[in-house]
Amino acid sequence: FGRVRMYNAGFAVFTVGTVVLALDPFHGGAGARVTLERIESSLAAAVRQREAAEQARSAREAELRVVRGQVRELSGTLERLVNVVHGNEVARAEQRLRLEQLEQRALEEFGLEVESLVSEYGPEQPVPPGPDAAEDARPVPYDRAVQEKRAKAAERQLNQLGKVNPLALEEFAALEERHAFLTSQLEDLKKTQRELLGLVKEVDERVQEVFAAAYDDTAREFERIFARLFPGGEGSLSLTEPDDMLATGVEVAARPPGKKVKRLSLLSGGERSLVAIAFLVAVFKARPSPFYVLDEVEAALDDTNTQRLITVFEELRESSQLIIITHQKRTMEGADALYGVSMRGDGVTQVVSQRLREHV
Repeated sequence: FGRVRMYNAGFAVFTVGTVVLALDPFHGGAGARVTLERIESSLAAAVRQREAAEQARSAREAELRVVRGQVRELSGTLERLVNVVHGNEVARAEQRLRLEQLEQRALEEFGLEVESLVSEYGPEQPVPPGPDAAEDARPVPYDRAVQEKRAKAAERQLNQLGKVNPLALEEFAALEERHAFLTSQLEDLKKTQRELLGLVKEVDERVQEVFAAAYDDTAREFERIFARLFPGGEGSLSLTEPDDMLATGVEVAARPPGKKVKRLSLLSGGERSLVAIAFLVAVFKARPSPFYVLDEVEAALDDTNTQRLITVFEELRESSQLIIITHQKRTMEGADALYGVSMRGDGVTQVVSQRLREHV
C-alpha cells in the first residue's frame, strides 16, 4: 500500500495514500516504531476504504444489472408494441384498400353506390330464402356464418359454369338446329334399320324356305341315286341342327350293300368317290343347271360302277349339257363329241375333235 524510495544518504521516504513519512536511519528505534504504527494504521484505514469502495461498487453493479434487465424488458415491450402498432396500421391500410376495391367492384358490376348497397343489402336487412327453399319460405335475419357458407356454395357453382360467353345464344341456336337435324337423321336411320331388319328377316325366311325345299329335294334324290349306284345299299342325308336352318350342316350317311358301316372314312376310295358323285348328282337333279363340268370323276371306279355312273349321266343329258374330262373308254363311247389334246414332236399342243352322233 505504499512505496519506499531510497536516497543516497540512506534516507528513506514512505508514501502511504496521501501521507508522506520520512525515516531517518540515524535516529533511534522509538521513532521507527512510531513510524511503523502510523503506517499500519494508515494501511488499515486504506483497507477499510478499499472494502467500502468494493462494497459500494458491488451494490452499484447489482443496481446496474437490475436496471439493464429492466431496460431489456422495456425494450422488448416497446418493440412488441411497435410491431403491433405497425401491424394494425398495415391491417387498417389493407382494410381501407379492400373497402375501396369492394366499392369500385360494386359500382362497376352492379352500378350501386356504397350508401345504396348498405341500405338495401346491409347486415340489418333480412336475407331472402335460397333457390332450394320452399315456396312459402320467408326472409330470415342475417347470419354471417350461414351467408358465408351460402356465398361459397354459390361461388363454386359459378366457377363450374365458367366464364360468360356472349355468343352463347347464337351457339345454342346453331346447336339446337344441328340437334334437330341429327335427330331427323337418327329417325331416318332408325326407320332404315327397321326396314333393313324386316328385309333381312324376310330374306332369312326365304333362305330357310328355299334351303329347306332344296334339302328335301336333294335328300330324296340322294336316296334314289344312291340306290342306283349301290344296288341293295342305303344312303341318306340329315341336318346337324334342324332347328336353325341358317347355321345347320348336312351329314351324309352311306351303307354300301353287304357292309354295316355308315361312316365315309371306313369306305374304300372308290366307294367314297361314288358316294360323292351320288351327292353331286342328287344336287344336280334337285336344282338342274344348263351344263356341268366333271373332271375324271370315274377315275377310281371299276367297269361295273362306271357303267352305272354312265347310266346316271344319260339321265342328266336330258336336261343339261355335260362336259366330262376322262380317260375311260366307256365314258367316251357315250359322248356325242370328243375333243382330244395331243402334243406333237415339236412340243406344240394340238386339239383334235370328233363328233360321234348328232344330239337330238
